[in-house]
Amino acid sequence: MTFNKLAPAAVRLAFIIALLKATSVGALAPPPRSCTRECGGVEIPYPFGIDVELGCQASDVRQGFKLACRDSGSGRGRRLHYYNNELLDISLDKGQVRWLNNISSYCYDAATGAMKVSSPPSNMDLEGSVFRLSPAANRFTVLGCKTLAYIGDADDDASYTAVCGATCKGGDPSLLTNGSCEGMGCCRTAIPKGLENYRVWFDRNFSAPTPAAGCSYAALVEESNFTFSSTYLSSSAFVDAYGGQAPLVLDWAIGTLAGETCESAGAKPESYACVSDHSVCVDSPIGRGYICKCNKGYQGNAYLRDGCKDVDECLDPQYCEGTCHNIIGGFICCPQKTKYDPQKMQCTPIKKNSLLTGVILGVGAGFVMLFLGLSGISLSYRWKRGIKQQQRRLYFQKNQGLLLEQLILSNENASDRTMIFSLEELEKATNNFDETRIVGHGGHGMVYKGILSDQRVVAIKRSKLVEEFEISQFINEVVILSRINHRNIVELFGCCLETEVPLLVSDFIPNGSLFDILHGESASRQSLSWDDCSRIAQEAAGALCYLHTSASISIFHRDVKSSNILLDGNFIAKVSDFGASRTVPIDQTHVTTNIQGTFGYLDPEYYQTGQLNEKSDVYSFGVVLAELLTRKEAVFTNSSGIKQNLSIYFISEIKMKPIREIVATQVLEEASEDEISIVISLAEMCLRLKGEERPTMKQVESTLQYMRTKRLAS
Repeated sequence: MTFNKLAPAAVRLAFIIALLKATSVGALAPPPRSCTRECGGVEIPYPFGIDVELGCQASDVRQGFKLACRDSGSGRGRRLHYYNNELLDISLDKGQVRWLNNISSYCYDAATGAMKVSSPPSNMDLEGSVFRLSPAANRFTVLGCKTLAYIGDADDDASYTAVCGATCKGGDPSLLTNGSCEGMGCCRTAIPKGLENYRVWFDRNFSAPTPAAGCSYAALVEESNFTFSSTYLSSSAFVDAYGGQAPLVLDWAIGTLAGETCESAGAKPESYACVSDHSVCVDSPIGRGYICKCNKGYQGNAYLRDGCKDVDECLDPQYCEGTCHNIIGGFICCPQKTKYDPQKMQCTPIKKNSLLTGVILGVGAGFVMLFLGLSGISLSYRWKRGIKQQQRRLYFQKNQGLLLEQLILSNENASDRTMIFSLEELEKATNNFDETRIVGHGGHGMVYKGILSDQRVVAIKRSKLVEEFEISQFINEVVILSRINHRNIVELFGCCLETEVPLLVSDFIPNGSLFDILHGESASRQSLSWDDCSRIAQEAAGALCYLHTSASISIFHRDVKSSNILLDGNFIAKVSDFGASRTVPIDQTHVTTNIQGTFGYLDPEYYQTGQLNEKSDVYSFGVVLAELLTRKEAVFTNSSGIKQNLSIYFISEIKMKPIREIVATQVLEEASEDEISIVISLAEMCLRLKGEERPTMKQVESTLQYMRTKRLAS
């Protein structure tokens, strides 16, 4: 074979797993101490092990954990390999490995004047292994001055899963901007989750590197490990920087081949992998299998007996500004003038005997009356303050604050980025929610502009209603946004639950929404060119595609509309307002829900059946495309003064009238006939009544990406 946070568990399941751990001692023999645990500077933690060392890796029940330590043939000595791929790192906690994979190149040969394709190509086959390509950590990346490349199923020559195009002004790479990968010289796009095999190829009818830009490149690359440089196109710097192979990230899990979950694996003590005390089982984000982690306050290897050891947080001064006392699974920080009581397991005041005590008491007695006089005022103030604090705690509990804290802590991606703000900080940020700070109204609340103490400018959304249904939507939006990391989706900073009405804190997007610009004053409409419109459409489609196929769990937005596509300071699209969104298990294609959405954008099939699927968002996006073409609102008033549905109007008009009578004047002036035809055809397919006849968001994004690439190259 050639290979180029913690989910909440039911109490019953936790109890069963605990019993199984206690009763399965000896079922899985620990690896011998003689096992090799390092190769070429890379640590080899169990369940991984060297293939020639018996018992050093997970048993044959779990194929795929056998590695090889051999000479790489490049003069760098022995290196760790999985088949032909060199490993750079293995993470137990994340359930990921990093390894090197070939970069595909398409070069101009000055000697022959012909094009030359690299060998070996960039491809991979992971079927039958414990690995899957990570959609969150990797991006399909294409470099070139006139290049269109595809990534697709290695077994299917007729289809592709992603396309990316790059071009240069005048074919000159020296005019490109370092660090930018938005289509000029460099393009990158997301891949769908669950990808088991792929190959990369170039569109030879479109791709034509010039002598100035000698080579085009395409590869799947770890996003955080790549920064574009214009020298990559005018020299061999890109290949040299990575040695002809680029790093990428793969997710791995126990029990992938058998399709195990924590619940099913826990019922098999003879093969259950989470054998350490103080460990927890987490279902893998790749949809099959599971990984084992040490509980909070512990670190080590959860796949070994007694592998999870208590962390001594007191060794790190950042944990405690007072006196730190380590306890099993955590620590206690005692402030000044207190000491740790091991019997009570808490900090208690330090009692002091001093010669000056009598003097101090004597002098202090003189001030007793003064203190009593002031105590009335102080008591009244504290009483009112105590009432406010108690009210905030009650609101925090009512607004499911404890649940949200648990959800955030259980989500590894969210814990580093998401925080719960105090009401006091947000009141300061908005000048006590002054009316002058109101900047808009979301589908589920009012939006304020605020400035935090660290000078971050934020948008603070305040729900209008306080019904249980609205609170559930709010919690839903926080949890969904905390799982997402995409440049075209609004970034979540945190929330506040200390008020009767919950508050959501996210990045402030200064240029309003696409709806505001398309349907606002005429001056505003003219400020958005067709080039901007086509780019914004492609960015929004990419964000929705990411939600459907590339996030850790499928997310259906359920309220796609032009007012939920915000524009930042550079008019980059940011999809927002996830209050109505739904997450969908990886093995399901639809869910049955209460009908939610906005009239004019609502999928008629979803409205009739109540079954939500990815094609529901596609329909709504088709309405947005129709808005871009016609500059009419989703529900508009026609010349006869009658309100009309844009989707019905659009489908009817394109069948009966010429294009020039349908699309807006600005579109006719700035877009080519081919572009108008592509977008009209795409919108028509998105607006088909039957969901099965609509394209996927991936196909929508690829079509718009192809159109954009051709436009930039012209």
